[in-house]
Parts: sequence; C-alpha cells; structure tokens
Amino acid sequence: MVGQGVHFLEAAGPAGMRIYAIGDVHGRLDLLEEMHARIEAELANEPPRDWRVIHLGDYVDRGPDSKGVLDRLIEATSRDQRMIALAGNHEAGFLDFLAYPTPDGLFANNGGENTALSYGVSLGFYDPGELARGHALLKRAVPESHISFLRNLGTSVAFGDFFFCHAGVRPGVTLERQDPRDLLWIRGEFLNHPGLYSKVIVHGHTPHAEPEVLANRVNVDTFACRSGILTALVIEGADKRLLSVSDKDQWLSATTP
Repeated sequence: MVGQGVHFLEAAGPAGMRIYAIGDVHGRLDLLEEMHARIEAELANEPPRDWRVIHLGDYVDRGPDSKGVLDRLIEATSRDQRMIALAGNHEAGFLDFLAYPTPDGLFANNGGENTALSYGVSLGFYDPGELARGHALLKRAVPESHISFLRNLGTSVAFGDFFFCHAGVRPGVTLERQDPRDLLWIRGEFLNHPGLYSKVIVHGHTPHAEPEVLANRVNVDTFACRSGILTALVIEGADKRLLSVSDKDQWLSATTP
C-alpha cells in the first residue's frame, strides 16, 4: 500500500485464485479461441484452487467474425460462471445502431460494416434507403440471444486489489460510484492521471502496440484486430504476468517487470 492507494507492484489477487483479464477482441474469433485454448491448457496443467477469466469488452466491429465471438462468449459464460464478460463501448454502439440506425454513430464509423457482414448483411450507411434496408435485414439476422447477452453485460468487477472495466475510471470518484458511461468510454482524464486508486485498474479501450503496465493501471488492448496479437493480464496472488497469443500460429508469453 502506498499513500491512499494500491501500487501495481504490491497489488495481489484473492488467495488461491488465478485471474485472466483479456483485452479487446474486435471480431478476432481466431485469437479468442487460441487464448481460451491456452488458458484451458494452463488450468489443466497447473490447476489453481479457483479461477476467473474476465473479458474486458469490445467484442464486435472491425475484425471479421463478431458474430462468432459473441457465440463463443455466450456459450462460455453460460457453461461456467467463472467466465465473465464485461461491456465495451462498441457493444453499446451496436445496440444503439440496432435501436436507431444512423450514418454517423460509433457503429457506422468504426467497423460496424464488418459486424454486419459476420451476420450475412451488407450495409450501406450513406444512402438513406440502403441504410434502412440493411438495418431491417440486420435486425432480423441478429439472434435474440445476442441482444439479451449484450444488454445484460456488466460494466465492472473487482477481485482482490484489482478493478476490471473496459475503458477506465474517473479520478476523484470512488470505484463504487463510477458512472457506467465512464467505465465504457473515458480516456484522457483517466489515462493522464498519475495518482493511485483504491485498486489497480485493469482495462482495454485504448490500443497500444504493447501492453501498458503502470503503477495505477494495466492496459491490455494490443489492437488485436490489426496487430494479430491478443493480450491478457494473469494474476495469481502477488504474481502478475502478461500472456499473449498471435495469429502467427505461436503462443507468446512474457512476465511483467
């Protein structure tokens, strides 16, 4: 403990529990399946007393198989409650578009056409007639199970000295009183804040070429949809390490400093 907050180097997860926190997937079902396979192998080879796998949001858009990612997550979270999926801003954008299609929202301008294609629908955003036609087809193509899953995603979860969310938290507000919109969208105020929080914040949302491991937060968004690398933070007691899978058919792992 340092001052009024927790420093990453001294932070620990609950005794006996191993936690995997996975960054933004963005339609890369291939990488998510490989990450799950790696985690399953670790759990089988060195089983902990308890475990959690936390997905930090942004499952849809940009990559080629958003539908497949949601199918996989629905199956995994239904099968085992220790598999946790949190909401990202792109899930919110997808729901917003399904409810009210616009050509200038998050979905239209940030890879939503690839999400629609994964459901077999081609969208045209800038012709009103094409937008209405495509929207109607997409609403019919998206299963109700997907809508229910997206609507019921939580925005945060905490274990031990760690707080998990998609985007980050607002400095000066207790973790218990964070605005759900900040948990999905915040950037500047959070990313530039040097102070410690009551827990270390583990998040995605802001892509980096490499994971960011700082005193007060860990960012595991390594831009999987473009880099071909999906990253997770692994926490077991006071031990922390990074685990990455690559589309180069090779598992990668590294230990944090």
